[in-house]
Amino acid sequence: MHIHILGICGTFMGGLALLARQAGHRVTGCDAGVYPPMSEQLQAQGIDLIEGFAADQISLRPDIFVVGNVISRSLKADGSPKFPLMEAILDEGLAYTSGPQWLSEHVLQGRHVVAVAGTHGKTTTTAMTSWLLEQAGLQPGFLIGGVPINFESSARLGQGPHFVIEADEYDTAFFDKRSKFVHYHPRTAVLNNLEFDHADIFDDLGAIERQFHHLLRIVPSQGRVIVNGLDENLERVLGLGCWAPIRRFGIPQGDFWAEGPPHDFTVYRSKAKVAQVRWQLSGVHNQLNALAAIAAAEHAGVAPEIAVDALCSFGNVKRRLELRGTVQLQPNNADSTVSVFDDFAHHPTAFRTTLEGLRDQLPAQKRVVAVFEPRSNTMKLGAMKARLPWSLEPANLSICHAAGLDWDAASALAPLGERAIVTTSIEQTVQAVLQHAQAGDQIVCMSNGAFGGIHQRIIDGLRQGR
Repeated sequence: MHIHILGICGTFMGGLALLARQAGHRVTGCDAGVYPPMSEQLQAQGIDLIEGFAADQISLRPDIFVVGNVISRSLKADGSPKFPLMEAILDEGLAYTSGPQWLSEHVLQGRHVVAVAGTHGKTTTTAMTSWLLEQAGLQPGFLIGGVPINFESSARLGQGPHFVIEADEYDTAFFDKRSKFVHYHPRTAVLNNLEFDHADIFDDLGAIERQFHHLLRIVPSQGRVIVNGLDENLERVLGLGCWAPIRRFGIPQGDFWAEGPPHDFTVYRSKAKVAQVRWQLSGVHNQLNALAAIAAAEHAGVAPEIAVDALCSFGNVKRRLELRGTVQLQPNNADSTVSVFDDFAHHPTAFRTTLEGLRDQLPAQKRVVAVFEPRSNTMKLGAMKARLPWSLEPANLSICHAAGLDWDAASALAPLGERAIVTTSIEQTVQAVLQHAQAGDQIVCMSNGAFGGIHQRIIDGLRQGR
């Protein structure tokens, strides 16, 4: 089969392309701004990429066009279609489908699907669960929305019956407004947490809760639902009906729970002690991710003791509090070392959990400096601006790159007083960091985009003596 993928460089569609190629299909694709690292990963697998969405691509005559949710029927300012290839496909009546639908029919059919859903922690928990199954010898397939350190790529077919997938609640395609995850038909469904997000497609929290309940409706009675027992919103979703056995994690004395600090904690299965986890990850959120992964792996046949042992060698995912570099400001003084981290956080709750996790690992005298941009659609719309001061409380100083916003970031951050700085360009942001950096600072750059290469620019500036 020859498939041509529209929007191939996104993490999900790029992962789908890799899976299709591994399955022996001919794969081509197009995107606006064919960009690394995904473009390099795809080209290395023999996948031909085309820049843009020109209508003449229909001459490729694939068996089917697979349409990513970046594609729409929108128009440019001059009235011409933004995606002429899609218009040509529709005009000629050619076969097309969505990414999740193609994946469901050609990869997931007949497999034990472990789907990891939730507002936060999907990528980490998906990578973590895949690693637990791998270490147990199950050779799972997986599709991870990030770059896992423990594996060579973000997606593979696998040899065993299990397939672990990051289950996003975002809509499927312009012609299918259901959440992606309803296509995956999981036997094991992990619900990490639930908050309002994606303000560009959901009107309110209730609309997201309905999509999560649609997911619960298709988990078989012999399947399992793994739920964060600390999340009231998820309990409300369960109250709408659940037809599969439920296992809760996080609640003391519950099905799976932990005792001790997030970097060194004891795992319990009900009242029975399982084992100790000692690892490099920080934050209560990662402790909860670990419990979710252990519970999911158990349903896949991995004993909790084996899962806990595998956790200790889990290397996380790139851009999850990833150390990008260090600079020693004073010669022969290790305490003067400034560390610069990259983190994918793009929601107030993610800001706070990331910063709290780092703060908890540091001595009191060291400062945490948060450098962030409100880049997600939800943040750009200002739906979460009132929560920003709360989300940034663990930081000693917060620097916001506010270019292109329709709301006043300075007013939103006013409760932080002198602990907040607002800039309107990447250059201003870099200069603000360099001006205020102190010996021993831990600088965390948070964005779901490239952030203008700010990490290296800060490191270079510190090395050059500001």
